[in-house]
Amino acid sequence: MALSIGASSLVVDRLCDRAGEQNIAVACFYVDFAAREEQSPTNMLGSLLKQIVAGLERIPEEIRETFQNHKKVIGGRGLRVPEIVKMLQTVTSLQRTFICVDALDECVEGHQPEVLSSLRQILEKSSNTRIFLTARRHIRGEMERHLGPRAATLSVKPSNNDIVGYIRMRLSKDRCRDAMDGSLEAEIIKSIAKNIPET
Repeated sequence: MALSIGASSLVVDRLCDRAGEQNIAVACFYVDFAAREEQSPTNMLGSLLKQIVAGLERIPEEIRETFQNHKKVIGGRGLRVPEIVKMLQTVTSLQRTFICVDALDECVEGHQPEVLSSLRQILEKSSNTRIFLTARRHIRGEMERHLGPRAATLSVKPSNNDIVGYIRMRLSKDRCRDAMDGSLEAEIIKSIAKNIPET
């Protein structure tokens, strides 16, 4: 587990490069604040399951049967979290698996414990699985409470130069460049950089 901002895309790219060379499964979920109400634990875990199963040469029989049984239910009842977790435990035990969840803190607060508890259950059944999480520090306690001593945390803070570079890049893409001169741009950068909180 890791705590960071914006680092997940680099990690995912690196893991995907390795997955092409080795027998590794990589599944990712990016929590989007704007869609947080739709991103339930069922949807999040279901997405991870779908990604891992899609990479298998053969779908395990118990997973095939579970889906077939759900089709027979009136209205085709969707899978529930415990069923998805059980299937994730099965598929992650077949090969080395990396699960990445970005911006977990953006998830609806009431959903966070269920997601973290589900990830813990997967880890308990699959020694081949590694989980990489990114979040802001205020949910660190929640993450450590659910994942326990097996969770290693790393605080990452961008340097002042990184932030200034990002602001300059965003300002350079402004469509109304005539509305800003060099001194206004310098004042904006100075003001924002000065108010960056210390870790």
